[in-house]
Formats: sequence, C-alpha cells, structure tokens
Amino acid sequence: MEKLEMTRIKELIKKGKIRWTNHCIIRLFQRNITQYDIENALLNGEIIEEYESDYPYPSYLVYGINLNNEVLHVVCGVNKTELWIITAYYPDNIKWENDLKTRKEIK
Repeated sequence: MEKLEMTRIKELIKKGKIRWTNHCIIRLFQRNITQYDIENALLNGEIIEEYESDYPYPSYLVYGINLNNEVLHVVCGVNKTELWIITAYYPDNIKWENDLKTRKEIK
C-alpha cells in the first residue's frame, strides 16, 4: 500500500494538484518551512505512518528531506484528484527515536 500511495502523492505534486490547508500555511510560517521544502520532502520521502480512517480522506505521515538536507515530517491527505497538505514539522528526539521515523513509546 505504501508504495502505491507514495506514487500517487508524487504524481499529484508533479501535476500541481496540491491544496494547502489554512492550518498548514500558519504552521509553515511559524516553523520557517517553505512550500518548496514540503514538495521536496514528499518527492523523496517515505510513508512512516498511515491514518486510513481520517476524514474526509486517508492521510499519511511522510518522512522526507527538505531543501537544506534536513529531516522533515509532512502530514498529507490524499483523494483521487488532490493532495491536501495538513501540516509539517521538524521531528525531534523527544518524540522520535534516533532514526526520526519511529515514534517513541509513551511510558
């Protein structure tokens, strides 16, 4: 499933079928992340978590690399015709293991 979804995400980016939520635009500004950083991260990224039951579309947490070669997490929703960018952030070692792909267990 992951490979199929990443292929769809990349196709939608290349076609310019991206929608940016208001929440995302605010967070990008606050976190100094550009839309180009997100596109780059998604084009070279991999899905690390799936949220199939999200409404209105299934969404995914993607691990990717921004334009400055830094790890970036992007949450996006996907339907048949559009890619919705929900949020993006730089992961830290407080919530993530050293690989920045594995969520730490809550103790």
